[in-house]
Amino acid sequence: MKKFLFYALSFTWGLPMTLVGCVVAAVLRITGHKPKRWGWCWYFEIGEKWGGLELGVFFLVNRKPSRSLRCHELGHALQNCVFGPLMPLIVSIPSAVRYHYRLFLIRVVGVTRLPSYDAIWFEGQATRWGEKAMEVWS
Repeated sequence: MKKFLFYALSFTWGLPMTLVGCVVAAVLRITGHKPKRWGWCWYFEIGEKWGGLELGVFFLVNRKPSRSLRCHELGHALQNCVFGPLMPLIVSIPSAVRYHYRLFLIRVVGVTRLPSYDAIWFEGQATRWGEKAMEVWS
């Protein structure tokens, strides 16, 4: 995907998530958080040991995020370009529910083995797309 197309889609077809991201980014900037760049996205590091959240061309991650986490969230930004206004319904909400359900299984139920995080299509796709994008854009 070309840079122009990424931003054009993010601010048109993917506007719902990107608009939320703009508001969150503005609040974070006002409260003193500094954004960092990853690929064509900006991200903020907040909290410890929790993962990430994609909001259009912005994403939030825990402090000192791994390369794989940043690539994964970038992949969700690319999904936003493809799925647009359907992104919250077919990726974002299911992803958040699944993340918290997995935490519940581990912390409350005591499950010690779960399928790979990427075993469900939208997580695996985000990881593959984000890794591929960083290979191409680097």
